[in-house]
Amino acid sequence: MMPEPVATFRPQERVRAHADYQRIYAHGVKVHSSAFTLFRAPNGRPEGRLGIAATRKLGGAVVRNKAKRLVRETFRHNKLAPGYDIVVVPKRPMLDLSLADLALEFRHQLDRSTRRPR
Repeated sequence: MMPEPVATFRPQERVRAHADYQRIYAHGVKVHSSAFTLFRAPNGRPEGRLGIAATRKLGGAVVRNKAKRLVRETFRHNKLAPGYDIVVVPKRPMLDLSLADLALEFRHQLDRSTRRPR
């Protein structure tokens, strides 16, 4: 019996270019949460893409990397936004959330962003 394939975070699911980040910030829908700020913009692709903007205001490198790992893991398990680019800007309270709570908050904010017109 083969083990179940594990969902991965593939390179084509990442927002990489500075121009893409600028487009998402300028034309995307922005929603705030106590744990993070989420930007969502259509990308015209079949898969959703994730970008993370963890600034030094969040903390040192260890803290920023932990926040990025949490966001990537949440996105990897909950591929909820096909056809959209998502940029997450983590806030300090996110570091205290469990992965399940973060996934719930991520889904809730994504749902809010789809109801809010640009």
